[in-house]
Amino acid sequence: MLYSICIVLILVASIILILAVLVQNPKSGMAANFGAANQVMGVRESANILEKTTWTLAGLIVALSLVATISMEDGFSTSSSSLQKDAEALMEHVGTTASQNAMPQAEVPAETPAE
Repeated sequence: MLYSICIVLILVASIILILAVLVQNPKSGMAANFGAANQVMGVRESANILEKTTWTLAGLIVALSLVATISMEDGFSTSSSSLQKDAEALMEHVGTTASQNAMPQAEVPAETPAE
């Protein structure tokens, strides 16, 4: 239950983070020439709020990801014993397939001693 709640919260925070990044003004590039107009009109404070929001949402996503990982049920992850069984079955299958597809070995005749 906690896992599902964390996933939903991660998705919501991700969407808000995308919107917050898209709303921010770029610091450099072609649009930097228009930065003076933003400072005159008082947009500087909103830029600080958007930057704090971006960092807060990024931290929230990391924290929720850790909580979701810790709260995962056993059904979501595979146990090492089932992985070991799968690996052994795969190795057995590869071994039988390799022996069936191998080229037959020719017998090398024994050298006869020179008389």
